[in-house]
Amino acid sequence: MAASRRRKNLKRDATAIFLAGVEAVEPRRAVRAHLRLGRGAVLASGHRLPLARSGRVWVVGAGKAAAPMARAVEQVFGARVAGGLVVTKYGHGEPLRRVELREAGHPVPDAAGVAASRDLAALLSRVQAGDLVVCVISGGGSALLPSPAEGIALSEKQEVTRLLLGCGATIGEINCVRKHLSDLKGGGLARLAQPATLLTLVLSDVVGDPLDVIASGPTVPDPTTFAEAQAILARFGVADRVPASVAARLAAGASGRLPETPKAGDPAFARAVNVMVGSNALAVAASAREARRLGYRTLVLSTTVTGEARQVAAVQAAVARELAGSGHPLRRPACVLSGGETTVTLSGNGKGGRNQELALAAALGIDGLERIAILSAGTDGNDGPTDAAGAFVDGATVTRARAAGLDPRAALERHDAYPFFAALGDLVITGPTRTNVMDLCLVLAGELAARPSR
Repeated sequence: MAASRRRKNLKRDATAIFLAGVEAVEPRRAVRAHLRLGRGAVLASGHRLPLARSGRVWVVGAGKAAAPMARAVEQVFGARVAGGLVVTKYGHGEPLRRVELREAGHPVPDAAGVAASRDLAALLSRVQAGDLVVCVISGGGSALLPSPAEGIALSEKQEVTRLLLGCGATIGEINCVRKHLSDLKGGGLARLAQPATLLTLVLSDVVGDPLDVIASGPTVPDPTTFAEAQAILARFGVADRVPASVAARLAAGASGRLPETPKAGDPAFARAVNVMVGSNALAVAASAREARRLGYRTLVLSTTVTGEARQVAAVQAAVARELAGSGHPLRRPACVLSGGETTVTLSGNGKGGRNQELALAAALGIDGLERIAILSAGTDGNDGPTDAAGAFVDGATVTRARAAGLDPRAALERHDAYPFFAALGDLVITGPTRTNVMDLCLVLAGELAARPSR
């Protein structure tokens, strides 16, 4: 009974530490911290943008956090907002007063996203000099504004997205390809926003916070090329599996028969300002503060973790074993935090996500360790195509699973972590958080029970 109680306490602490990180990047708070209306100007994180008395404010954008970000912009500008349109993932919406909200498919784009992209482009065709366009961008924006280029069907973009998601491509590689199959990505939205002033507020879901990768960089110069997109398809062995229209477009662009995406120095960016309002580093820092408040000695390992989920799990398990065995790099009670985003190269038809896979692989690596736990979860509340954010494991997970007739190694090989953790009651389920700054992973080493004296 005492061991069960200690396990629950460790799980409670791990969950509280994770949720503190999520709360720190709540979209309304993030926007309001960087945006305010001054006398005749908009003040945005050190930038002063003139706003004429007669100038209108339009709000556009896309992402899992688009609705609360747009709501915060409405609160700042009030009646100055003339209208707008933002797109979010199904189930991530909330009421807006002056801006139209649409919901669409993510991570695979759908017809609703295409229609929203078309209508957003039509709205931007009405902006004038003296107007301000505020664009809110967050994770998922690339899929939610698909806007297929001429000659590319939605079904063909969907097929390319599925191929890249399933072969282990990074988000930067996926977005490089998508930018060259779309009209709004890779600076395309900035072109449409002319001649207005364009202010983009970004909640980053990409390691290192590169503006050209987040949501495929609709308002910033694109450093990638058609030739690079071709090379990515070839490197992952899917070049001969993409639709003929996709291969033909990339070939035409690589040979100079189609214009490239806008690069640095393009007039589209002459009146464009981009402001980062939230990131993984901010979330990790808040989690670290909560861990210290709960009494844990705390270390931030990294906020730029990438790679296959299983390989990252091996590193996290090694950290846990070091904490348990030597007390390095921290003595118990200890919390080692990291952030970033892993990938999974899929095979079979199992159900789960990268965080659940990481946790399952880590469980095998910490089997038998006393008072050691690992939690890995996505800040958006959705891990892969599931309703879970991630999962919690400790040194007893493997033993508990086998006692329940579950085979952790077989589940890992099938990429079938979701039913495994559902059976154990160790899924982390938050519901949609309406934010997204990638993932948080924490290793906890709790105090050991006092040994009876002889």
